[in-house]
Amino acid sequence: MAKHSLSTLEAFLIFLLVMMTAVTVALLSLLFITSGTIENHKDSGVPVTQSPPTTPGSTATQGSTLTHGSTATQGPPVTTTPEPPLFQNFSGYHIGVGRADCTGQVADISLMGYSKTGQNARGILTRLYSRAFIMAEPDGSNRVAFVSIDIGMVSQRLRLEVLNRLQSKYGSLYRQDNVILSGTHTHSGPGGYFQYTVFVIASEGFSNRTFEYMVTGIVKSIEMAHKNMKPGKIFINKGNVEGVQINRSPSSYLWNPPSERARYSSNTDKEMIILKMVDLNGVDLGLISWFAIHPVSMNNTNHLVNSDNMGYASYLFEQEKNKGYLPGQGPYVAAFASSNLGDVSPNILGPHCVNTGDSCDNANSSCPIGGSSTCIAMGPGHDMFNSTQIIGGIIYQRAKELYASASQELTGPLAAAHQWVNMSNVTVWLNSTHTAQTCKPALGYSFAAGTIDGFGSLNFTQGTTVGDPFWDTLRDQLLGKPSEEIKRCHKPKPILLHTGELTKPHPWHPDIVDVQMITVGSLAIIAIPGEFTTMSGRRLREAVQAEFATYGMQNTTAVISGLCNVYTHYITTFEEYQAQRYEAASTIYGPHTLSAYIQLFRALAKAIATDTVANLSRGPEPPYFKQLIASLIPNIVDRAPLGRNFGDVLQPAKPTYRVGEVAEVIFVGANPKNSAENQTHQTFLTVEKYEATSATWRIVHNDASWETRFYWHKGLLGHSNATIQWHIPGTAQPGIYRMRYFGHHRKQDFLKPAVILPFESTSSAFEVVTS
Repeated sequence: MAKHSLSTLEAFLIFLLVMMTAVTVALLSLLFITSGTIENHKDSGVPVTQSPPTTPGSTATQGSTLTHGSTATQGPPVTTTPEPPLFQNFSGYHIGVGRADCTGQVADISLMGYSKTGQNARGILTRLYSRAFIMAEPDGSNRVAFVSIDIGMVSQRLRLEVLNRLQSKYGSLYRQDNVILSGTHTHSGPGGYFQYTVFVIASEGFSNRTFEYMVTGIVKSIEMAHKNMKPGKIFINKGNVEGVQINRSPSSYLWNPPSERARYSSNTDKEMIILKMVDLNGVDLGLISWFAIHPVSMNNTNHLVNSDNMGYASYLFEQEKNKGYLPGQGPYVAAFASSNLGDVSPNILGPHCVNTGDSCDNANSSCPIGGSSTCIAMGPGHDMFNSTQIIGGIIYQRAKELYASASQELTGPLAAAHQWVNMSNVTVWLNSTHTAQTCKPALGYSFAAGTIDGFGSLNFTQGTTVGDPFWDTLRDQLLGKPSEEIKRCHKPKPILLHTGELTKPHPWHPDIVDVQMITVGSLAIIAIPGEFTTMSGRRLREAVQAEFATYGMQNTTAVISGLCNVYTHYITTFEEYQAQRYEAASTIYGPHTLSAYIQLFRALAKAIATDTVANLSRGPEPPYFKQLIASLIPNIVDRAPLGRNFGDVLQPAKPTYRVGEVAEVIFVGANPKNSAENQTHQTFLTVEKYEATSATWRIVHNDASWETRFYWHKGLLGHSNATIQWHIPGTAQPGIYRMRYFGHHRKQDFLKPAVILPFESTSSAFEVVTS
């Protein structure tokens, strides 16, 4: 298919757009001192080299070129919390679970995932949570922590700050080797918590407000799990989930060897692995599930913060186990964590041209009219909310079945291994005589095309293997030319952005990356710093399991935990890389990235299996930038209309609603981002039912409930409205109800600092009837 050529007008408009973006970044850069603004290691550029395997299935540990770095962050003096005595005379593990809110801003911030200009937060559908699980051996000698977080991905800055605060409170109990932070990869959470320039630009600046909210929530969930530890048992189970996935790059998958593909019945990983946690009396404590699916049932037209399909599965499971509690409350914690989801979509109706209805499941994901911008995959529901419920509901139901039948107990020691690695300079042993190198980070042309789950905004298509003179010239003039070395290293990727060679105002992509693994008995949890495709994940799991088997651990189950510790985009197989679809163009360290990770994780597996973790080199510590580009959206004073107060009702509820209808009230609003600073209220809304017997109002829903929606409508000069909706479910009891609004407004008197003040309001009562 011929590529659509740019008209003179299109070219001129695009040139203006890019120039405006470049000028904006340049001006922002001038606001910050870029020298001496990071604390990091002296040897961040040291190459990473491993010796070739000496025997099949064995891998040497890191060579002497990796050295210990200095502390990445300077925290307050350590005030270690005393460790409570642990009951030791039992078989199993000490288990602690905890859940805490980490939502951050729900307005005036970009949603992180689609990188779509204008897709900013304008309210909330569900809260975002950090769910922590701590496991310790009976004598307390070893422990590990796994944390699943309802965010797009874990940023390096987020992880470093969380570890710093844990060290301040617990000393060396929770460290970079035994704490995994994993993002669920919802594309409907706030951005703004990154330090590398590509992600800062995508987030339209760094939001310390959201960053602090997230860090506090993650740390709080770990503190709760630490306090709640009790003797218990862990059971593992596995099973396939049907009808919720498609491979969104099937033509890339076909580049993998036919003999390899013949070993699998599907081009997606259908297997779900669950851990069931109970105390010694059999009382349920928690669940961790790993399953490969993109949480993109909520598409790029959405503006409500939410946890998408995997979060909906958590919501259903926790509501089932925490009966009588509001969402986000109760002792039971259920995490639905990400896995090798790189090329896996929940939009199971597949890609179709929205203007003709024809399939566009081709190598370029392009339509005859409109190109890639009209090739979109749809979910099974009548809208994105319904699709989220359908996909999340199936995942929940399968996890519930596996949980109920879980009988294989996990036993054995706990172990953890971690290294920081300079991924831009890893020597990869292809065999005993030949090596290859990873590359400095770079993004290819097809990165800008987006995917069938969310297309790019400019005229790019997937599968592009040749650069365009227009874009190359524009890039060279604005950012400088990529070196011949980086172009040669990334072939056949045509480089759009040579991010590994861009350093202003800070490096555009990370060089130093975490590789980490923890084991719980016979289960190995591989913490990957990005999005592995289906076949990449299969190869990694197979290699890790083979490495453990080589050293006597034949029955190891390896599970991939995605979006951990630092974000590095995608990881395809070498063969998929040749196709240069979106995932390959986003494999930032070049065609041998997967081979490098396999080599590194095999080294961790060997160290755990041979009890030589202490001999692993720590590696060069990552930087922690002190000064970042602030949010481009200013803080302004909130104003109520003349004669009105914040929270006044502008549109009241109707007197009566039937089950299945939507109750709606509109209030005089204030910017919801204020509530991420002043957390006087823990919810933006409640739905309350009048109990005649006690003459009290009982809360039946909050803003974490799937049935409620909070919309914020931004006006001019600080004016805004807030709309609260209750989608009345069929399970609602007839009776008298009301809705309440909780907010914060920013006030600033002349020559005085701004203050954020709480307010609340209540709707008129209304009746819900069944018919």
